[in-house]
This record gives sequence, C-alpha cells and structure tokens, in this order.
Amino acid sequence: MHRVKINIGLPAGRSVKGPPGQRSIRNCDWKGSREAPAGKDGAMPRTIGIGKQDFEKIRVNNNFYVDKTRFIKEWWERDDDVTLITRARRFGKTLTMSMLEKFFSRKCARRGELFQGLFIWNEEKYRKLQGTYPVINLSFANVKEKTYQTTVQRIGQLLADLYNENRFLLEGDLLSEEEKAYYRSISMNMPEVTATMAVHRMSSFLARYYGKNVIILLDEYDTPMQEAFVDGYWNELAAYTRSLFNATFKTNPYLERAIMTGITRVSRESVFSDLNNLKVVTTTSEEYADCFGFTKEETAESLKEYGLSAQMEQVERWYDGFTFGRVRNIYNPWSIVNYLDRREFGLYWTNTSSNSLIAKQIQEGNRELKIDFERLMRGESLEVRMDEQIVYDRLLEDETALWSLLLASGYLKLEDYRIEGEGTDNWTPVYTLALTNLEVKLMFRTMIHNWFGTVSSDYNDFIRGLLQKDTDAMNEYMNRIAVSVFSFFDTGKNPSKKTEPERFYHGFVLGLMVDLADSYEINSNRESGFGRYDVVLFPKRAGLDAILMEFKVRNPKKEKSLEETAQEALAQIKEKRYAEELVKRGIAPECIRSLGFAFEGKRVLIEEQPYSFLHFPHE
Repeated sequence: MHRVKINIGLPAGRSVKGPPGQRSIRNCDWKGSREAPAGKDGAMPRTIGIGKQDFEKIRVNNNFYVDKTRFIKEWWERDDDVTLITRARRFGKTLTMSMLEKFFSRKCARRGELFQGLFIWNEEKYRKLQGTYPVINLSFANVKEKTYQTTVQRIGQLLADLYNENRFLLEGDLLSEEEKAYYRSISMNMPEVTATMAVHRMSSFLARYYGKNVIILLDEYDTPMQEAFVDGYWNELAAYTRSLFNATFKTNPYLERAIMTGITRVSRESVFSDLNNLKVVTTTSEEYADCFGFTKEETAESLKEYGLSAQMEQVERWYDGFTFGRVRNIYNPWSIVNYLDRREFGLYWTNTSSNSLIAKQIQEGNRELKIDFERLMRGESLEVRMDEQIVYDRLLEDETALWSLLLASGYLKLEDYRIEGEGTDNWTPVYTLALTNLEVKLMFRTMIHNWFGTVSSDYNDFIRGLLQKDTDAMNEYMNRIAVSVFSFFDTGKNPSKKTEPERFYHGFVLGLMVDLADSYEINSNRESGFGRYDVVLFPKRAGLDAILMEFKVRNPKKEKSLEETAQEALAQIKEKRYAEELVKRGIAPECIRSLGFAFEGKRVLIEEQPYSFLHFPHE
C-alpha cells in the first residue's frame, strides 16, 4: 500500500507516527498491538476476514458481518423478473450473491443455521422458503482478457464449470440423447452459438430435475465490457453479450427470477435492447438503498464492537460520502473492514483497482473537463446534465459519459438530483456531484502525481524554479517534458495543433496542485478584471508571492517569434486587469508575479515580469 504522511487532527493525547513515507494514521492507544480490546458488552469482537466473499464461510467461522439479509425479503417481495443493481466495486455485491445462493439453493437445503439470528430468519414464511429453488450462480469478475477471442473462451470456461458442477443431470433418462450430446459439447472452445444458449438450456435441465424454475445470479456482468472498451473490441463483445442475455433472461421460460450486479449501467441499446422485463436499480434509485455499503448506524456499531467509537468523526471524513436514493451517509464497507482490522487510516478501497479506465478518460479529456476536475479537487461541486447509463463507445466524445462513469464507480457522490422541465418534451436530469471523501481525493492526487513521475524524475525542479523565480530552469523543464508528454498525456482523440498546448497545460496544472496545494489556492479560468485568467496561485501564508499565468499559442500572422507571443501574454494580464481579484484580497502589486507562457508545437517559452512593472492601474 502506498503511504504518505497526513495530518488528520486526531483527538488530544494521540499522535501520528510511522516510518518515512507512510500513509497511515495509527491510533496510538493500540501501541502497535494486533489484539483488539473487548468490544460491546465486554465480549471479544469477531474475527475479521479480509476479502471473504463466501457467506457460508463467514457465518460458520463467526467472522465480522453486518446483517444485510433484509435484502432477501425486499427483493423477493418486489417480484421483478430480472433486476440489475449497480454499485461501486467492493460494496458487497459478491457477498450478497453468495448470501442469495445459500438462502435459495436446493443444494443448501436444511442449512438454516447459516441465517439464525439474522433479520430474514424472524419470519416463518422465509424460513420455509430457504433451500427450495435451483440456483445458477455465475460471476464475470475475473473475465479481464485482452482480446475478444480469449474473452469468449474465458466465458466458455465458466459455462463449462457450471455444467461440470451439475453432471448428475446426465444420470438416468432425464435428458434425451440429443440433450446429453449437447451437454457434453459444452467447453471453453465451443462455438459461440452453443455458448449463448448454455445458461438457457441448463435452466431447462435443472427445472425438470427439481420441478421448479431456476433463480439466476450473474455477478459483475460488466467487467468484460470495460476491458473490451479499453482494449478495443467493444462492438464484438456487445453483440455476443446481447445474444447471451437475450437467451438467458428474456426468452427463458424456465426462469423464476434473476439478479445481475455490476458497477455501471450499460446502455440498453448496447446489450439490453431485447430485455423489456429488466428492472434497473442505480445510484439514484430508491430500491435497496441501504442494502449495499454500511449505514452510519451500522458503522458506529462496528466501531463500538472493536473499541474504536472515538474515531467515528475521522472515519466519516475518510470513508463516508456515498448516497443511494434518498439514503445519505453510506460508508465504504471495504475501507471500514480494513480500518477495523489494521486500526489505521489509509487508501484501502481506492487501491483495489488499477483505475485505468478512469485515468484514460481524464488524461485524454478536453480543457473544459480538466477545469471542472480542478474544481472538484478544490472541494467544489459540479452541476452536470447526464444520463446514468454508460454508452461506452461515446466515452471519448461525450464528457457527460465520464461523469456517469465516475458516479457509478463511486469516485463522485451525489449531493443533489432533480429533473429540469419535468412533464415536458425537454426534461433533463441534473446531478450535483462532488468528490466522495478524503480517500478518493488522495487517490486522485496520487494518480495525477504518478502521471508526471512516469515521464520525468525531476518534476520538483519545475516547482523549485517556479518558487525561486528561475525561469531558465522552468523553460528547460517545460521544453523537455513537452516533447515526451504531448504525445503521451493529453492530446485527446482528435487533437488540433492549436488547442494541444493548452490541453497539455490544463492537465499539467493538476500536477502542480499535488505539490503546491498546501501553500497555494490554485484557480483557473476564473473571471477577474475584464476577462478570464488562465491560472492564479493565491498564497495561503505570508512570505509567498501571488502568481498569475497566461498561456498563448503563437500566431505566425501576428507574432514574429515566441518572445513576442510571451510578451503578448504578459500584456494581456495587464490589459485585462487579471490581478484585480488579488488586490481585492489585500495582496500588494509588488507581491504579484506575472508569467507568460508561449507555445508553438512542442516548443515552450516562459517569460516573467513583476506585475507592478506592468504599471498596475491603481483605483
């Protein structure tokens, strides 16, 4: 786990300790001990099993578990044919599917002790329902292949495993000879037309054997789709998945009910075009709002069990922030469980994924997207008009698709939701979004810093040159990094030579935030004077100058050289009176620095003058 020293304001009497570079805050009253104190009512707390997703093992071993069996009752009584539930990763989706399998499956009949003492076991109706249905439980969580062919093979392997688990169906005369031949043809290398019907036909076999229609569970349905988008075989996989889902969930007379879980709601046109019996539950839905993740009350009880109630305020700062439907203050369960186990704050949930898809979209996004992202990093919120369903083949063209992806993935929280023009033909859903919590913010800081670390080991030389007014060092660094970064970092899908340098810089300023955020408030594209400045650094403490930055791409028809372009940038700072906001904050003109950045292709020139030298027009 990457570590960085962070001051989070622990209660009096506690301190932050650890080796250099450590990103964890240990509660010092534990003194490094791995043995927990007595929990609530004096009983020893349950053992925490990190990463356990098998409901039976958790219950048999009496591991830490927050009772979510109310979901069984709520889902069963809603009586929907096929339910798609989207939640961020590590929010208990897989454990929920395991719980459903152990509750409904005929293979788990007479295993009621697994549910004794839990909510669902309070009603006789549900005690009688336990272990009475054939269940097909599949997971696409590990289908992360680089090509379409290997993805289809991997899914074929999962289907072959399903058939091998139920080979008892081949005994006797339940199946015809033709059906037995089909059964034996199921393998990882079977034809696609065979594979797409495999779950459908297994439903038929199980329904006939048990005399009851099947319940189908499909966990992480969208994992292979995300990989397909990143690796360039989205269209082929969408067609395959559409056929598989149609046969499994739509034209399947042996289906009792089904649940699919995933991170994103893939667009209906992509894979669900034939499923008119699909109930979709997303971040804004009221259904099952408190069934995934820990509520504030559940988190408080968990902390109490492990003697950590005093840390509730800091736990909230780090891991709270999720909202589902109207239920606010949902806590990230993966981070909570890890915190209970390690007794130190850290980036647990955000370090469980490569975040490659998110990073790709931000890196290749346009200037406006980066400005919006800077606002999020400063703790501001955004008002976005978007559709929660993800159209993967539009991610690179449609900025709102990225916000949908970030919300579904848990990196943004929903602060408000409303419908504009409700009841009219022009109705539009409007979402107010912000970074979810401290853990997410620190994850993005690390991600941004790493972008620059991959192309140059002397990134701090630029920061040092900026603070020491060494334009020679800044020019040397910028020209070196421009050559290596423009083609790697921020050119977008269809860049133009005119906008490429400015796109680069607004990506670069995110990197500046990582190392300067403690000393400066960094704003960009804000109104001041008679226009909008590009970037302003407001000092947070005495002894630091304010810094104004303006960027211009050389126009050969107007400027003879980069020097003239840089001077034009400096002149614009004067003419537009960009320092007006700084002066209103009480910063003296002699404490304001002006930097003009001139770009031409991959050449950069930075020139600096004191703002007072530009003859600040006093009021």
